[in-house]
Amino acid sequence: MNRDLANYRKSYEKSFLEEENLPDSPFVLFSDWFKEVENEGGVEEANAMTLTTMGLDGFPKNRIVLLKQFDESGFVFYTNYTSEKGKAIGNDNKVCLSFFWPNLERQVIVKGMAEKIDEEKSNTYFRSRPRGSQLGAWASYQSETISSREILEERLIALENQYAKKDIPKPPFWGGYIVRPVSLEFWQGRSSRLHDRIRYIIERNTIWKIDRLSP
Repeated sequence: MNRDLANYRKSYEKSFLEEENLPDSPFVLFSDWFKEVENEGGVEEANAMTLTTMGLDGFPKNRIVLLKQFDESGFVFYTNYTSEKGKAIGNDNKVCLSFFWPNLERQVIVKGMAEKIDEEKSNTYFRSRPRGSQLGAWASYQSETISSREILEERLIALENQYAKKDIPKPPFWGGYIVRPVSLEFWQGRSSRLHDRIRYIIERNTIWKIDRLSP
């Protein structure tokens, strides 16, 4: 099947990025953009982000994960440590995060180093999850091959019985990562494809170098 998508076109005209209005910290700009995306509406999960890792097979791989916390230390998400992504991070912790917010014609691309967060923080977040999500973390040996969906459903039923009227502990193989950025690029769509691209690169501690990139 051949589909010609050459006529898929859009003019980007909603906003702009000017150097004189940029904060010294990229986290301030990220926080401002995130709030604007939420307030604008039209994006069901503003915290959805693409995580790229270098796989053990030598290929990069992207998948969508959910951002659960951010501050000037970095960006936090949770997953199974023994999953494909967890093994990839264990082998090479250089990762990339990207956010696409079409309601405001914006992208943010984050390069950084991923590391496990404190176990107690993972425990605290796990306790805040719905019971179904807690049980699901135990039921799924993430990324492993299974012969049928029934296997998952049977595991879930067994876990529901095991933990009936009991608190569900966090699995030892599940928890959070924080991505500590070395660079953040902010992309704002502009007309005539002359988009604004502003990149922050860490120089030392909290000092960031700011560059404008050609679109």
